[in-house]
Amino acid sequence: MVRNFVRQILPAKNKFESNLRNILGYSPGDLLLYKTALSHRSVKEGSDQNNERLEFLGDAVLSAAVAHYLFKKYPYKGEGFLTEMRSKMVNRATLNDIAVRMGLKKITIYNKGDNSLKISQIFGNTLEALLGAIYLDLGYRKTQKWITKNVIVPHLFMEELELLEINHKNKLYGWANKNGKVLDFETLDERLENGRRLFTIGAVIDGEVIAEGKAFNKKDASQIASQLAVEKLGIGV
Repeated sequence: MVRNFVRQILPAKNKFESNLRNILGYSPGDLLLYKTALSHRSVKEGSDQNNERLEFLGDAVLSAAVAHYLFKKYPYKGEGFLTEMRSKMVNRATLNDIAVRMGLKKITIYNKGDNSLKISQIFGNTLEALLGAIYLDLGYRKTQKWITKNVIVPHLFMEELELLEINHKNKLYGWANKNGKVLDFETLDERLENGRRLFTIGAVIDGEVIAEGKAFNKKDASQIASQLAVEKLGIGV
């Protein structure tokens, strides 16, 4: 009976390690550390068991690594340009897309039955937590090189980011002013999802709801609504 149990557990464990190793490009030194980095609070409530603390650390490490990359790449650009480029590179939606392309969605441990997580950016958060684990495992210098090799170079294209207008809300306001439209953002719904407030914000033009965005804070929800409205109206296309 014990042998059968071990046979059932080992393949899953080996598959997890194999998938993680494929993403990292090396064998992790502390598997428990990396498993914590991949554990969302929806399945692990304790702060020492889920990835929130590592996400905090990884966010700082990523910001420093990106700042260093931009400082070297653009030796003649000013602080304003560098700050804006960094904001575009560490944008939550961008990091979430990168994390999914890297395969983190497959090995992130989260409550798949929680519908609210389907509209959140948990995989971008997981990527930051993973960077926190890499930093604790390998140190800053190797982590910086890992970020450049595995995040920046293959997924972030500087020429495109230079042209990207990231604040969709400002873009929508500009379009409304230019065309004599009245733009408002209204809270359409507010509810508790597993102890967290989930907001639905509507982008309203001349009294008509054009698009809706959902997020765990009003700012992000309004940005999502703005992005959807910009795409729906074909602004800047």
